[in-house]
Amino acid sequence: MISDLAEGIVKAQSLLSLPQSIVRIVISGKQRSKAPQFLRVDIRPVLIKSLIHWQVVSHDGKKDITKNLLPSDLNLEQFIESGFANLLIETNQIEFTLRVTKSGQAQSNTRRIPASDISQLERKTNELSHDRVKSRLLDENEELFKHLGITDHEGKLKPSRSDKFKQVQEFLKSIEIAIEFLNRKSEAHIESKPIRIVDLGCGHAYLTFAAHRFVKKLGHSTEVLGVDERAESRDRNNAIAQLLDISNEMKFSATKISQLPKQSTDLTIALHACDTATDDAIAWAVKSQSSVMLIAPCCQHDIQSQMSAAPTPWNIVTRYGILHERVGDIITDSIRAQILRVLGYRTEIIEFIAGDHTPRNLMIRAFKSNKDTTLTTSLKTQRAQDRAHDLQDLDKMIAEWRIAPKLMELLHEELEQARSGAGLS
Repeated sequence: MISDLAEGIVKAQSLLSLPQSIVRIVISGKQRSKAPQFLRVDIRPVLIKSLIHWQVVSHDGKKDITKNLLPSDLNLEQFIESGFANLLIETNQIEFTLRVTKSGQAQSNTRRIPASDISQLERKTNELSHDRVKSRLLDENEELFKHLGITDHEGKLKPSRSDKFKQVQEFLKSIEIAIEFLNRKSEAHIESKPIRIVDLGCGHAYLTFAAHRFVKKLGHSTEVLGVDERAESRDRNNAIAQLLDISNEMKFSATKISQLPKQSTDLTIALHACDTATDDAIAWAVKSQSSVMLIAPCCQHDIQSQMSAAPTPWNIVTRYGILHERVGDIITDSIRAQILRVLGYRTEIIEFIAGDHTPRNLMIRAFKSNKDTTLTTSLKTQRAQDRAHDLQDLDKMIAEWRIAPKLMELLHEELEQARSGAGLS
């Protein structure tokens, strides 16, 4: 439903009158031409000295900032005014979502929680302890970490592998967000079928095994395919899967990403696939209709090598080698994100781990929603106009830089369909 933004915020704020009924509040995304200070804000009620407070955790990609507010001090309008675009409020009865449109209005929806789910949500709202322990990330004593060489035979973290262990933990936060999205997106209960995960360019599969274990720990069945063109990686990883007695749920293949047949997929992972292998991964995920993508690019040489004639005044930047490289990275990943936006994905670019753990710490997160056949004619027209604008911006950037992005070649047919749908063919 489209309404005035102020009206939508008032409706959202009214849901906070009973804090003990709130399961969680998530504020994310950004409005057009705005830049909120944080990437995401998570809010939940907590009990402090017998009084209910709002625990507000703000994430900037590097650290979490936590504040505890009295119930009367939480003002959702301030978050929207700061530039956030999306609001989710989940109570023990309903799920309320609000999105700020490009025209500055509010698109909101209220979904009643099925009766079968209410008892579980009520248990969550009773967990009001201020020091509630996060139990869903993987502990270092998990058996898989021994076989992966991250912990010793006693299950203690090896000092030399602490960065890898930290990377795994931070990566799992994005996995959790992906599973939450898949839960909301699925018309049927997601527990009724396995979650299909494909990891493209998995290497030694640290994150592949961790993703499998974490999704299982969240209570879902899963089928995981790890893909790497090196046969030795395939053999090593399949052997570990057998040792962990999960070879019926995890398979590894020695195949180039570009040669992997498309297949139905819920979540596609591609972390540090070099140069245009990242484009191969994104194209494969789009063609496989993957609902979620977690893509961490690496070594963007293709666009960098084409930037011989930078448009004025960017030539004053690209004449310096190191800046030429960094601008090339930014252009490459911006184009990838824009293509995904055009093709119907809600796309974010985040730092999924601090730069002192790995210099390649950017991640493209993309979420594809179900097609909504109930949209009004005016909203369908607005979305077509937004897509046309996104395509025009994309074409303008490519023309000014005189580049030919690999991903546009790989997804030529899909982009032409998008142009036709936006009235640009």
